[in-house]
Amino acid sequence: MAKGPTVYHVAERAGVSIATVSFTFRQPEKVKASTRELVLAAADELGYVPSASARGLARGRTGALGLFAYDYLLDPSGGPGVQGGPGMQGGLPSGPGGLAGAQGGLSGGIPQEPAAGADPEDGDPLDGDSEEGNLRLFPLYVDEVQRGVELECWRRGQALLVGGGNPANNEAVLSDIAGRVDGLAVFPRSVPVEALARIARRIPVVEVSESLRNRGMDHVTVDNASGARAITEHLINVHGLTELMFIGAMPSSDNDERLEAFRSALADAGVKMRHEPRYPAGGEFAVAETVRTICQQGSLPQAFVCATDQDALVVMDVLAACGVNVPKHVAVTGFDGIAAGRVIRPSLTTVRQPMERMGRTMVELLLDRLDHPEKPPADLKLPVRVVLRESCGCQPV
Repeated sequence: MAKGPTVYHVAERAGVSIATVSFTFRQPEKVKASTRELVLAAADELGYVPSASARGLARGRTGALGLFAYDYLLDPSGGPGVQGGPGMQGGLPSGPGGLAGAQGGLSGGIPQEPAAGADPEDGDPLDGDSEEGNLRLFPLYVDEVQRGVELECWRRGQALLVGGGNPANNEAVLSDIAGRVDGLAVFPRSVPVEALARIARRIPVVEVSESLRNRGMDHVTVDNASGARAITEHLINVHGLTELMFIGAMPSSDNDERLEAFRSALADAGVKMRHEPRYPAGGEFAVAETVRTICQQGSLPQAFVCATDQDALVVMDVLAACGVNVPKHVAVTGFDGIAAGRVIRPSLTTVRQPMERMGRTMVELLLDRLDHPEKPPADLKLPVRVVLRESCGCQPV
């Protein structure tokens, strides 16, 4: 293959220095308009295209950031590390969830184990033509955080390389992305701890939601405790509910913070915990079965305080299937603020995380780390807010 024209050819054709050609493409405002036109005309005649890799080598940077994520709609396993903190909806960081309708085997919106030999794509009740069905699948927590990363990269003129893997190859994919970018943003539990720590020794790494802590990486999370406390106090003080149960698809550091705040709010209000918190093994299928059993036993609490919105949607599906009216018989709350909570009926009372802001902050931290590598690791905690809707007995505001 013939070698294409270089900056030297353009400089010779335009009668300018190679520095002028470089400035024309990188910082055109520093080049006189008439000179800029000469350079661009010469480049056009020669078919010259600036080399991003060459510019990166000259500056010592690629001008690109990486995001290691996963889309559990494409991963039948529900994504690596299914469920997580403020951020793992069903394997996506944000509310620990598992599948949330991402797989087949759903009945009436309630997770069911697929029948033997059944096609996992058959029988999905979440009609793709319905607003609620679409929003059960997208956007979820990971999607909104990723959008924040994309928007901030665009605003700052950074290229973004997004990739992901599965438990069998995610370390290889992660290393490949890391070798092409200046800094890397990652979701919790999406890659092996050792691999991420190794990469963090070479390039800046920022984690969102759960963190490896004390490994020299920047970290962005939210105030899980204040959100969980506020929503628990609302149920007690505004609705007069005293029999509350905390339930989640699986433990995580974020969910643990929410649970501890829930316990603390009950204790401070002088309310005895009559229902033990539930973290049933098995993800959302187990959450559904747990709630179904509680309904059959007639031992319902007055409210389910769910670790994530994904968990709350599953709980509401089961309650509806069992003939339990929300919020007349039982209140339900979530945590995350995903779009599906707005359109489900009754609409879901939740704690809204600033998901887009989280993504933007990850980019800000990476770029700041590149400019100031000597700074100590940042551990930022963003505020959350309670969104009152119908599922707790309030009117949407």
